[in-house]
Amino acid sequence: MKNTATLLITCPDTKGIVAAIAQFLYEHNANILHADQHQDAENNLFLMRVEWDLSNFNVAVSDFEQAFAPIAQRFEMTWQLKLSEQKIRMAIMVSQYDHCLVDLLHRHHSGELACEIPLIISNHRDTEKLAAFYGIDFHYLPMSKDTKAAVEAQQFALFDQYGVDLIVLARYMQILSPDFVARYPQKIINIHHSFLPAFIGARPYHRAFERGVKLIGATSHYVTEVLDEGPIIEQDLARISHRDQVEDLIQKGRDLERIVLSKAVRWHIEHRILLYANKTVIFD
Repeated sequence: MKNTATLLITCPDTKGIVAAIAQFLYEHNANILHADQHQDAENNLFLMRVEWDLSNFNVAVSDFEQAFAPIAQRFEMTWQLKLSEQKIRMAIMVSQYDHCLVDLLHRHHSGELACEIPLIISNHRDTEKLAAFYGIDFHYLPMSKDTKAAVEAQQFALFDQYGVDLIVLARYMQILSPDFVARYPQKIINIHHSFLPAFIGARPYHRAFERGVKLIGATSHYVTEVLDEGPIIEQDLARISHRDQVEDLIQKGRDLERIVLSKAVRWHIEHRILLYANKTVIFD
């Protein structure tokens, strides 16, 4: 099991940032495993991800902020330090369609997703047996227009109880309230079954069929108060033809949804994503 630290940085773009960070890590005996950066000239922004082995690193995690402060202040950095040993605790919310949930649980069980999944919440009972098979607590919370606020309050309590860091909407077919979204900024990932910004909202495959498109897609994004307009993490496409009916679009789309959502979740839990200006930078 690897024991690494990952530093995520955003700051104004200027000379000397990479050199300063590399020198700091060298002086404290860090073995750099991965380093990647991106410059946005239009916004004059510098973004960087650097990961290093903690085996011989001679700064205690509790002292890192103080040790790194001179560099952070010099370059006006916004930064986060993430540790591989502190696994993200992920809650999955799902309705009746289980294909994305099945894929996430299989990848987690096989070790591909290095996180903990203590909780599944659903407004239907269809996936209860699946949760039991994987030994994950399942909470059935049906929702109506009149009970939405009360049910969301129950969900918030569960997230607190289970110490949830990330919420994944694996085809959870309910619109989250502004209060819900505001509580978990940049911590809710959704899968939308179209290639956004096309066909936002409900029944995108039916609308794509009616429009006669030749490509369909899936989009994983962070959730914001504006429906299906949060920062996009990953997208993929599949070609279709006049021979395909709505059912064919749905079947082909489900394959895309699984892949796109699992990639987004993996990148998030591996701390490979930085956000700015309603965009994401994905460090590979």
